[in-house]
Amino acid sequence: MIHTATINLQPTLTPMAENNRLRLFSGSANPVLAKEVARYLGMDLGPMVRKQFADGEMYIQIQESIRGCDVYLIQPCCRPVNDHLMELLIIIDACRRASARQITAVIPYYCYARADRKTAGRESITAKLVANLMTEAGANRIVAMDLHSAQIQGYFDIPFDHVYGSPVLLNYLLSKNLPDLVVVSPDVGGVARARAFAKKLNDAPLAIIDKRRQAHNVAEVMNLIGDVEGKTAVLVDDMIDTAGTITEGARLLREQGARQVYACATHAVFSPPAIERLSSGLLEEVIVTNTIPVAEENRFEQLKIVSVANLIGETIWRIHEDSSVSSMFR
Repeated sequence: MIHTATINLQPTLTPMAENNRLRLFSGSANPVLAKEVARYLGMDLGPMVRKQFADGEMYIQIQESIRGCDVYLIQPCCRPVNDHLMELLIIIDACRRASARQITAVIPYYCYARADRKTAGRESITAKLVANLMTEAGANRIVAMDLHSAQIQGYFDIPFDHVYGSPVLLNYLLSKNLPDLVVVSPDVGGVARARAFAKKLNDAPLAIIDKRRQAHNVAEVMNLIGDVEGKTAVLVDDMIDTAGTITEGARLLREQGARQVYACATHAVFSPPAIERLSSGLLEEVIVTNTIPVAEENRFEQLKIVSVANLIGETIWRIHEDSSVSSMFR
């Protein structure tokens, strides 16, 4: 079941449906989320023909006039990553060739974000490569949610709005009235995110897990900085992929005396063997958003999904009306 957070976000201007210059389109990655965003904005998704040739090539045709319009394309670049990324690029190109006034790519999950710098010789920086591809395709603006690394914003020479999924996660946690909370960063790199999260939870104390990674998708927990004994620990991360980091962190927290352990993440990537790890009983709940659709076979008893549709809808509203996005949740 998807829980829609109540954040009191309601458009206060004229309905978007009455604004003939705005158009909203969805790729195939997460049409359910796109429909929720459209419902929030009081409009329909634009019609589009999407076909695939026998060899796998994609064909896109926009089926209404968008000349002089501000177009927003909703497409998380989740699994299958390359197909969804290529589809987004083709839709951007189709809109550009249809004379759209401005094209905004709304990317709830930005792919290839983990390769954001060179850590060894002779390797690519794919986060920058994706930025180049989107810009060259014709995007005039980017909206993304909870980037793996905030520096990716600087890879673009066009306006970039970085939206955080924490308000809906916080709203759900606060509704549970959990006692003796301590927010835990699963690694040193996530301390800033965890500290901001803890501040919104009535200045809850912070703990940090010192983790050494031996290889990609393999995490080794080394030490815990902070006190979790007898407390309710909340692990906070931007994504859960194979769930190695989260489950090893939860195991350490249990060993250190945590009474309950919850996990919060914006992006439910859930690559095998994530489901087996997350449903093993180490975690009371795994709270994620719907930036990435979670297939029925990947759902388990402890999983809670909260919707970011209102956040994305409000962001689109404010961009289109030239009002502040950065002040949305201060």
